[in-house]
Formats: sequence, structure tokens, C-alpha cells
Amino acid sequence: MYVRDLMQSTVVTLEASDTLGLADDIMRLGRIRHMPVVSGDHVVGVLSQRDLFRAAISSALHFRPAAEREWLKKIAVREVMTKPVITVAPGTSIRAAIGVMADRRIGCLPVVEDGKLVGLLSESDCLRYLIHILDISEVKQHLPEMALGV
Repeated sequence: MYVRDLMQSTVVTLEASDTLGLADDIMRLGRIRHMPVVSGDHVVGVLSQRDLFRAAISSALHFRPAAEREWLKKIAVREVMTKPVITVAPGTSIRAAIGVMADRRIGCLPVVEDGKLVGLLSESDCLRYLIHILDISEVKQHLPEMALGV
């Protein structure tokens, strides 16, 4: 099984010059936790919900929601995005990709081919795959063993 088999090929992206206000809106409406930041087709960073939370100092300053939104509109994505970006190729094995995500403690891997963004592999994609594997394992346990006649 390869990254290309699990990745999401339709990816919502941001530009580095976009504001955190826009990013927050997109993430909330789309229930998205990670967004690649691109310049053209090339990935230059990743913005996560965690990055947004760090930037939203509203809890420390006790901003009202409207004031928090105004604050986020003033901050460019480039100021808080994670970089450099760890990427993976579509032909990378799922095992290797999950190993990278676990070792680096990251929630997604932008999938890049010939320098261009072609997809995104997230923790959620990997967990759905794990559920599929566990389902297969359960079914297999209930199947009778077949004798091989030689």
C-alpha cells in the first residue's frame, strides 16, 4: 500500500500572504486541521490548527470573538506556518509515511511529485486505513482454515 492509495488528492491550500482570519474561516467551515501553504504549485509551509491556536492569543488577553477575528486578520500565514516542510512522494509506502509522521510528531504530510503538490496524507487517512485493516483481521479470524491439498 502506498501513499497515493490513501492520500486526499483534492487539497485546500493557502498562500503565505493570506491572513490567519481567512485560514481560521476555512478550517472551521471545512473542518480542516492542516493546510499546505503554497507558492504556485510548490509547498512552502503547513498551517495547522495548533499554529492558529498559538497565534490566537485571545485566551490570554480575553478578547471577545469579534476582537479575536480582527486580530487574526492582521497576521499573515507566513508568520506562523511550520517550515521547513516535510513532504513525501506518492510512491512512498504507507508504513514509511506513518513512521515519518510518528517520528516527527506531525499530523500530515504534503504529497509532492516533481516538486508540485499532488495530495495530502493526514492522521485521519491513516486511522481510516487502520480501521480497514482491523476489520479484515476480524473477518479473517472467523474464517475456517483451508487445508491445502498437495
